[in-house]
Amino acid sequence: MFFALTDDQQAFATTVREFLADRFDLDAVRGVVEDPHGDGHPVSLWKGLADQGALAVLVPEEHDGLGLGLLDAQVVARELGRGVAPGPWTATVLAAEALRLAGSPEQQAAWLPGLAAGETIGTVALRGEAGSWDGRGITVDASGQNDGVSRLSGTASPVDYPSVAGLIVVAATDPSGTPGLFLVESGASGLAIRDQETYDGTARVGAVELADTPAEPLGGGTLSGAAAVAALMARGAVLTAADLVGVAREALTRTVDYDRERKQFGVPVGSFQAIKHTMADLHVAVTMAEHAVLFAAHAVDTEDPGVDVAVAVAKAKAADAAWAATGAMIQFFGGIGFTWEHEAHFFYKRARRRAPLFGSADEHRARLAALTMD
Repeated sequence: MFFALTDDQQAFATTVREFLADRFDLDAVRGVVEDPHGDGHPVSLWKGLADQGALAVLVPEEHDGLGLGLLDAQVVARELGRGVAPGPWTATVLAAEALRLAGSPEQQAAWLPGLAAGETIGTVALRGEAGSWDGRGITVDASGQNDGVSRLSGTASPVDYPSVAGLIVVAATDPSGTPGLFLVESGASGLAIRDQETYDGTARVGAVELADTPAEPLGGGTLSGAAAVAALMARGAVLTAADLVGVAREALTRTVDYDRERKQFGVPVGSFQAIKHTMADLHVAVTMAEHAVLFAAHAVDTEDPGVDVAVAVAKAKAADAAWAATGAMIQFFGGIGFTWEHEAHFFYKRARRRAPLFGSADEHRARLAALTMD
């Protein structure tokens, strides 16, 4: 079976890539990285992505979106990874997906148009203090709901861009241990955002601390409870994997281009057998990861029976490929690759930080073993 992006999807990728090259290149990225006190959310980049429809890609048309699928969204994620672009794109798209999957018509109408237009920034808080990605560690008050409002307590960490988010989708468990999704608005009582340091200067992260914080349960959608949390996790894993393969491909491309020109003993270092073999192995690994991500996105869109296996394979392969390609970038750029002035560390640190998000490679391999062997 031949499986590839459509002409429209390839054109979408080209549009995002050219926008980043023209309007937010690596010099602009460096400006964000070297401003540790900034919010890491460049308005010009955000507005440009909104104008191109990149924020509306998964939002239904009736809520001012494009009504496309995860296969289209991963195109954007891959290009943002390739350009090591900062900003809360993934977090906002996932918040919108939570509303699309689990929200009531009223909740969707209230929030989706603003998220699609970039007027509202969203994020998701799925990882509780227990270390799992299903909300354990964040609890719903046993007293129940009052006028459709629940009360949440606990801490979620790490959370992308919580300090600039107007809406936080929180995974929390009820007294019986059943997970669900809840909406928490910025400024809610009992909500505190604690900024956290990260070596990846292309992102800003923090802990979301909840103390009897009012939250609106997501309900009335096609999914609810544990199924909604699992679906959001799968989409987060695929989009993060797409970002990682974008990082990996660009790191590999830059390394190959450099080693074609850099000379030692009068010949390009890329002609040395050890480097050629390593580059060939990396090309195979990155290519396999790219196709695994494509199929995982397709599997989610089509509700393929093997979707859980596809997502686990994609996330594990993408994390491994990004670690390997960015590590080789630093090594094979020689002495300059280790310097702050060179861009190699942007790719390396982004890969290192994103690899464990929505499940590390080891966690997904363990899940894959459970799915296929138990």
